[in-house]
Amino acid sequence: MLLKILIVDDSTCDRLIIKYMLSGYNVLTACDGIEAMRQIYENPDIDLLILDLNLPDMDGFAVLETLKSDERYKNLHTIILTNYDEPDNEIKGLKLGAVDYIRKPIHKDSLKARIDIHIELIRIQHLYEQKLYEQGITFDTIFNQAPIGIAISHNIYPFNFNHNIVTSINTTFEQITGRTKEELIALGWANITHPDDLEADIENFNKLQSGEINSYSMDKRYIKPDGSVVWVHMIVAPLTLSNDSQYNHICLVQNISDRKEMENSLRYINEHDRWTGLYNRRYLEYLLNADARKNISYKRAVVGINLSTFYSLTAAYGFHYTQDIIKNISYALITHCNDKRLLFSTYENRFVFYIKNYKDKNELIEFCNSVVKTLESILVMERIGGAIDVVEINHDLHLEADQLLKNLLLTSEKAINVNDGDFRICFYDDEIELQIIREQKIRNELTKIAADEQDGGLFLQYQPILDLKSNRISGFEALARLNSEDLGLVPPMEFIPLAEKTKLIIPLGEKIIRQALSFLDALKQKGVDDISVSINISAIQLLKKGFVKRLFEIIHEMQVDPENINLEITESVFASNYQEINNIIGELRAFGVKIAIDDFGTQYSSLSRQSELNINCLKIDKYFINKLLEVGPEKTIIGDIISMAHKLGHFVVVEGIEHEKQLEYLRENDCDKIQGYLMSKPLDKEDAIELLNKQPGINNFCHINDRQS
Repeated sequence: MLLKILIVDDSTCDRLIIKYMLSGYNVLTACDGIEAMRQIYENPDIDLLILDLNLPDMDGFAVLETLKSDERYKNLHTIILTNYDEPDNEIKGLKLGAVDYIRKPIHKDSLKARIDIHIELIRIQHLYEQKLYEQGITFDTIFNQAPIGIAISHNIYPFNFNHNIVTSINTTFEQITGRTKEELIALGWANITHPDDLEADIENFNKLQSGEINSYSMDKRYIKPDGSVVWVHMIVAPLTLSNDSQYNHICLVQNISDRKEMENSLRYINEHDRWTGLYNRRYLEYLLNADARKNISYKRAVVGINLSTFYSLTAAYGFHYTQDIIKNISYALITHCNDKRLLFSTYENRFVFYIKNYKDKNELIEFCNSVVKTLESILVMERIGGAIDVVEINHDLHLEADQLLKNLLLTSEKAINVNDGDFRICFYDDEIELQIIREQKIRNELTKIAADEQDGGLFLQYQPILDLKSNRISGFEALARLNSEDLGLVPPMEFIPLAEKTKLIIPLGEKIIRQALSFLDALKQKGVDDISVSINISAIQLLKKGFVKRLFEIIHEMQVDPENINLEITESVFASNYQEINNIIGELRAFGVKIAIDDFGTQYSSLSRQSELNINCLKIDKYFINKLLEVGPEKTIIGDIISMAHKLGHFVVVEGIEHEKQLEYLRENDCDKIQGYLMSKPLDKEDAIELLNKQPGINNFCHINDRQS
């Protein structure tokens, strides 16, 4: 007898996988619910329906409801396909008449085990209905040779002769359970079912007996005589025969112990961090998303532990040293776990507690303080701190895991930014939420500008750079500005990091370059060809494939002199990709573009490599010149830096000049160029050109700047 099976799935790949597994049967397929119903109407002899719930046009639930309402399809066995995180859909599907479910992504062994056992049930039912034993094929032969365990009318409770229940158990069932037919009848299946599975099993069986459900299936464990357990996939269904028959239901079981062991191993790998053995971020996201869909009344929160300051230890002592400490920390943090607190290792030096059913915020604070004590006891010798960040979950918002963990990270960054070596506890609050909203608005504004042919609210201002030798303006630094319709003027220190973080700095950077070169072109049109413009370039732009070629194309297109272009890069970019970046700026310098290291002395500062760098200029950070106001000239090192730069063939620009005292010191120490508010604030394009036309001497700069303010 060739069984007929219909596979309904909008995924061609999944349909082919299942069809291949069932190559020994008459297999039909459908890609949506409407086509499925057409196949069922045209083929009323379909025995098994494998139905994806998520279908276009007519979903799986609608198909189940249609079948349930039609008496013709009461014997059609339906197995539903669900996703891993859809337990509610599984329950709903079973209530609508499905006999089993298979979770995606499809596991071939699991699929075959479940389908095989349902097919065996269908075969047995067909045997009874068609009375094949009267045609020379005895039921006993089929029953005893079946590769699946079969028990008919096996009682819940120990066998009682007064009930006069006839029980048939085949050899495979005896082998799976490790017990003889007589032992099974004497004990009853409740006594050999694992206690953790018994309640659900009895509940399902009672529903079957009362007619509430047509059948049920489940994975369960039997306890063997030696105390070991065997996992089985079980189907229980009514079996109605002639009026004088005493059979009342049939139970089919298939040994899935090997598959369960493999599934448990894969689940452990999928849900745990390899290094610490703790639950991982993936499993945390699954739990948060699952709980978000439930109607939970108790309080929930996520408590993050940010140990990003460990990077300083890694740099000093190496990776293995810090990882051993992290391992010790994870062992210590486990002591804070209980049935209401789960611990996760989410990313390198970060941990998260998922806390349920706590009393109030004070309880969270008390818990955080206890965690801090644990961490300090381990890290006291390392002299590093971190952040404890807390996000209480608002049940009304139903936030998904991704947003919750993002809020946790933002809270952590806020705590780390003000960290002074200790552990600071920081709660997500309205201020951080407003910060997130503002950040998203800025992100949207930058995205809009990047996609627009026009520059939108992105514009440049130009701060003069004064040559101390000639007392004349030799160039301008182009400073990016953002004017948002919603937020007004947004500080560069706010939108530039966001642009770099989102990689929008690449399209925005090209717009900035074009505006700066347009300024040079405007000067050229006025007959000024000896003024340079400095443009800040990020490492992301430099390392973007084709950056140099694209820059040369823009320079050629706008017909400006590359000798008047000065690209400023921060020295931190050389901390990694040193050789690659040095080669790139070498190519730029060979074309005539000048290269300056911006904010020199505050970050990487490898003086031994200054002679190797393909640069023209050192731009000294204002931190050093400000020190001149606090200590005497003899205690500042700017003069030494200027002298060193000159020996290496570089010229020097000092920025942030605001006082005459600073100016005089730099003049005395042979500084090349300066910029700052003492000369002029950043100016709009027209004001910068006007200032340039007047070309005042050094003593008149303050007056000009005040008049234009």
